[in-house]
Amino acid sequence: MKAPLPAWLWLVPFAVIFTAFQLAPMAWVAISAFNVNGNWGLGHFQEIAQSAFFRQAIWKSLTISLVSSAIGLVIATLTCHALVRSGGRLRRAMIAFTNMTSNFAGVPLAFAFIILLGANGVLTLALQRLGIIEDVRLYSTGGLIVIYTWFQIPLGILLLFPAFAGLKAEWRDAASLLGAGRIAYWQRIGLPVLWPALAGTFTVLFANAMGAYATVYALVNTSYNLMTIRIANLVAGDLFLEPNLASALALILVMLLVLVTLVQQWLLRRSAQHGSR
Repeated sequence: MKAPLPAWLWLVPFAVIFTAFQLAPMAWVAISAFNVNGNWGLGHFQEIAQSAFFRQAIWKSLTISLVSSAIGLVIATLTCHALVRSGGRLRRAMIAFTNMTSNFAGVPLAFAFIILLGANGVLTLALQRLGIIEDVRLYSTGGLIVIYTWFQIPLGILLLFPAFAGLKAEWRDAASLLGAGRIAYWQRIGLPVLWPALAGTFTVLFANAMGAYATVYALVNTSYNLMTIRIANLVAGDLFLEPNLASALALILVMLLVLVTLVQQWLLRRSAQHGSR
């Protein structure tokens, strides 16, 4: 009888794919970011730091990502709370709808918003005829926040729903018997239990927003200054083809995501230490 194969051999296909499509491109980006006309240095990072145009792209990306992630997290939290307390049929219907809408992003989402809220969109013209509004600024920062929030909500619901489903009804009953009201229950039991899931979901939503490209490109093309738009222009632009500078900007994007993740982990550890006292 042949001996069974070692367990680590089953990980070889995944390791090969992960190395080829994740580690190798990341290594190339990290190396080329420090390649300045054949020499090694921080020239690209200095150029980005000194350029008001690139600083604006970083700031706008951070602003839209943080605001849309926060709004999406709040709406997803309230929705998950309602789903847990609702009936089985409504819950199944909403979960199915959320699974479907979580894939509704990119060019189709931008096209849908243009049809509805564009300059000649259906809702825009209807609201103008009713005298409710004069203009809908879909292609502004506020419009992009609305669109980003739209595709953040289904993802947030899918990530948070298992955590809300894990809240046991017995905990609420026990807290009620001990005299704790609704606010005290969420302050002492609900939120501490959900805190790791909330922090992790916010991190995922932030990364999702920072890396979004297809939706904003289909909506405003290159007329709006975001990090992903600038990276794409530097890689595939006809006039300003600078892949090494794009690598430096991409590395800054990665470092921002790593920074947010480290802050999240620090907050979780601090919360756990505070709870154990």
